[in-house]
Amino acid sequence: MHPLHRETHLVERIGWLRAAVLGANDGLISTSSLVVGVAAAEPHGASILVVAVAGLVAGALSMAAGEYVSVSSQADTEKADMARERRELAAAPEAERAELAGIYVARGLTKELAFQVADQLTARDALGAHARDELGIHEATRARPIQAALASAASFALGAAPAVLVTALVPAAALTWGVISATLVLLVALGATAARLGGAPVLRGAARVAFWGAVAMGGSNAVGRLFGAPV
Repeated sequence: MHPLHRETHLVERIGWLRAAVLGANDGLISTSSLVVGVAAAEPHGASILVVAVAGLVAGALSMAAGEYVSVSSQADTEKADMARERRELAAAPEAERAELAGIYVARGLTKELAFQVADQLTARDALGAHARDELGIHEATRARPIQAALASAASFALGAAPAVLVTALVPAAALTWGVISATLVLLVALGATAARLGGAPVLRGAARVAFWGAVAMGGSNAVGRLFGAPV
């Protein structure tokens, strides 16, 4: 007999990984772009650091609020579906049994075996069986609003921190290229890390993140030069 072992699947990371990658990517790109745009408009302005810090704080709170509202909506939908399924199980258990068996038949089981599986799973946890196999609600991917909000806020702040540090430490004359260089290096690292954690091609993940970061900073720089005022 083979010993039982615990397998770790990539899908188990999807809840926090999506929020963390989005937050870090947004923090790094938006704050760096903000600094580059302001530096292009007012290259000797002492307010650039204030703008960078304000961008970090506002962005982190905005990401947390947006992620919480978004994932809460998903959680509310899941709860509503679960409540309806609970009522249906109480009102028409035989119909729900047949529905569950039909799902297993569609997946390739014989009708007899499908009803046996449905009966055994129903006896153990009817609602859990329907949530998983009928509604597609799995424990690994269930909506967790607070977790998503905290992960987004923390990752945004972490992503924005390098732009703030570069702004504080690099002379104004070299600030634009210093921020752009540091940001592109970090975006490549972030994209590669996210791709590796998610099981995706590393080079593709790094390239697409760096590309869109370069586009954002280039656009902000152009706006700053065009209007000649902080943006």
